Amino acid sequence: MRFTVAIDGPAAAGKGTISKQVASHFGFAHLDTGLIYRATGARVLAGENAVPAAQGLRAEDLQRDDLRTPDVAQAASKVATIPEVRNALVQFQKDFAARDGGAVLDGRDIGTVICPDADVKLFVTASDAVRVERRFLELSEKGIDVTREAVQADLKARDTRDSERQTAPLKPAADAILIDTSDMGIEEAVAVAINVVQSKWRN
Repeated sequence: MRFTVAIDGPAAAGKGTISKQVASHFGFAHLDTGLIYRATGARVLAGENAVPAAQGLRAEDLQRDDLRTPDVAQAASKVATIPEVRNALVQFQKDFAARDGGAVLDGRDIGTVICPDADVKLFVTASDAVRVERRFLELSEKGIDVTREAVQADLKARDTRDSERQTAPLKPAADAILIDTSDMGIEEAVAVAINVVQSKWRN
């Protein structure tokens, strides 16, 4: 049995949390594709060139403790604009999506590029102000010294790069269902996503 759920959206909109809980609810495998780019970005920050870093990515690279830092996030957004990097990482994602037992993938181009034939496509978004506050609290709780102004600048820069890059820009798939989490608690947002998937599951 193969069943693929593609969840896209900008940073700090809630797609990661929603994806994990949807996968858990249905017993599907989950892949945060952003970690692949973050791991590549981390290797670039350590001195490697972007394309060889992507081509040589190992499973253990996804387990690094520093993948959620602002510096790595910026590096990930930058390497993601390089077509050769994206090409090196596409097949890994497609293979994951095609696995038996169901799969949930979240990222920026899952519904448009990686899994254009996904059984369910969601695009999770939120207002800029809400996203800034969420990311600021997330980083602060991890002990990372950051200001709201810095978080806002970081998200704005990433949004611009992600949406304006020539290869696989961030945008909703034509048939994606939009979930705006600006005024939702996480439980409500997850419930909405689960209901959408349930409507397609086993139909």
